[in-house]
Amino acid sequence: MSRIAVGIEYDGSAYAGWQTQERLPTLQPITERALSSVAAEPVTLVCAGRTDAGVHAHGQVAHFDTRATRSARGWVLGANSELPADVSVSWAAPVPAHFHARYCAEARTYRYLILNRLARSALLAHRATWIHRPLDHERMAQAAHALHGEHDFSAFRSSQCQAKSPMRRMERLSVQRRGDWVVIEATANAFLHHMMRNIAGLLIAIGKADAPPSWAREVLEGRDRTRNAATAPAAGLYLLSVRYPAAFALPAAPRSEVLPPDRL
Repeated sequence: MSRIAVGIEYDGSAYAGWQTQERLPTLQPITERALSSVAAEPVTLVCAGRTDAGVHAHGQVAHFDTRATRSARGWVLGANSELPADVSVSWAAPVPAHFHARYCAEARTYRYLILNRLARSALLAHRATWIHRPLDHERMAQAAHALHGEHDFSAFRSSQCQAKSPMRRMERLSVQRRGDWVVIEATANAFLHHMMRNIAGLLIAIGKADAPPSWAREVLEGRDRTRNAATAPAAGLYLLSVRYPAAFALPAAPRSEVLPPDRL
């Protein structure tokens, strides 16, 4: 029995999230079926981050165990021949038996895309969040500094969050404007349920001048989700990458041509 890690990219618009759910289209079962077809036996995927309904991924990572022997090229091309157009296996690599896609991850990076202009986009309706009111990205960046470091992020978790502890370590939280785009990126050791969308919601409110930048620290220290801003829509959120110890030598995710700010 060998363990294989795979990188997965998907547009989550048509799916009710990653995890298998009865009577709902989700990403886990269709990806498992594709890889099972290549392996000629059932496989079960364990992923780095169970993304929610409508959330996308550029660098999702998962692993599975199999008795099948295939080349990396065989896993990738074989799986993609079975997958719908909005899901793709980007790489495959053998890993040691102790590798675990979730528990071995050192950090995860999410990107939140905001199209900030008067007119909505017909082409990117499900790929970014549209805000027509002008956003002050400098105010947003100032507010983001309060969330750096290790904190109790209770004010940023959903009521359905099952994490045992609300403590998380935010390595980086940046806000940049690129033309009509405002891009929020966050790297943390782990994220609570809806944590990134709740951070985006707070920063959007501050960017609209509905609250001062100091409100970010007040919300964080208050540890009360009901005193935070509304959760930002799922459409703008991407699981960009997952970082693992260098000893695993996992391939880097290919440069994406589908995230608009990468081309500006």
